[in-house]
Amino acid sequence: MTPTEAAAEPRRRDAAATRQALLRAARRRFAGTGYAATTVREVADEAGVNVALISRYFESKEGLFAACLADAVEELRRTTGEITFAGVPEAIAAQVAGTGADGRTSEVLMLLLRSSGDERADAIRRRVLRSYAERLVAAAGGDPGDAAAVLRAEIVLAASMGVVMFRSSGLEPLVSASADDLAGPLRALVGALLTPGPGG
Repeated sequence: MTPTEAAAEPRRRDAAATRQALLRAARRRFAGTGYAATTVREVADEAGVNVALISRYFESKEGLFAACLADAVEELRRTTGEITFAGVPEAIAAQVAGTGADGRTSEVLMLLLRSSGDERADAIRRRVLRSYAERLVAAAGGDPGDAAAVLRAEIVLAASMGVVMFRSSGLEPLVSASADDLAGPLRALVGALLTPGPGG
């Protein structure tokens, strides 16, 4: 490795770390207070970096929000993996209760709930939610192209997101409910709305 290459390597690592710090701070801000109430300066201050770096890495506040959504999608894929129908209630309960590997899963769901006011970012958010509903239909042995089945899956998602919202508002006993506590009611909900197909 030449001296020039050796000098470039720490810069690449620093750039990646800075970008991740901005994403983490932005996700917390967007999930907690919403898109409109979040300023890029607040995000940069929380990340401990110069605000100009948001433009460098994400172009704009809208670009930062879209990157946060993409990051949230990847995290959901990692934490849910291949969902089987039997495991759907527990998977949703774990996400709603915020018991993902890094404890940020409910933050991801809150981010998906927040409208940005930017059509491009909101289109990504809607696609993510639609894709997740289609995965639920497929896990139940249904056809993801069946609009009625997708509607029922979206109702399951809407109810799950509602639990996240109510927990964030401090409503008891939802706030104190563990993933195990939530799994039973969610199992009843999923069973009522998503009927598994043969072998599901």
